[in-house]
Amino acid sequence: MNRIALSFALMLAATAAPAQDRIVHSTSQSFDDVVFGLENAILDRGLVISATHHVAEMLDRTRADVGSDVVIFDQAEVFSFCSATLSRKVMEADPMNIAFCPYTIFVATTADDPGTTHIGYRSFPDGPMAEVQALLEEISQAAIGD
Repeated sequence: MNRIALSFALMLAATAAPAQDRIVHSTSQSFDDVVFGLENAILDRGLVISATHHVAEMLDRTRADVGSDVVIFDQAEVFSFCSATLSRKVMEADPMNIAFCPYTIFVATTADDPGTTHIGYRSFPDGPMAEVQALLEEISQAAIGD
């Protein structure tokens, strides 16, 4: 296995989460409409998107490098952002809550079902992080108009 493939495999293993560790909502809305709704929902709360990760493009670009011919996503992006107020609150409660920052929400369509758009995020432990999870749920719901 070459170095790129090994690094990628290790990254996937480290970030793989069981289904109960993520919240996913599905809609028949287009990928672009959900992304537009998500960007507006984040900005409407006075938050700033610090990065947009183009996951589908990266996986497609590196597919041959890791020895695969499987197309996973039709489209997939992860949006990173933070709330200074909320981050300070949860990190004052436990400085190790830094592990959850920045907060991310993904939007994706899978190659085998491009007509369904998924939006979601990682779930968080009970306690102070519940407020962050509530924010991510509120933003996700606003993005799809629920």
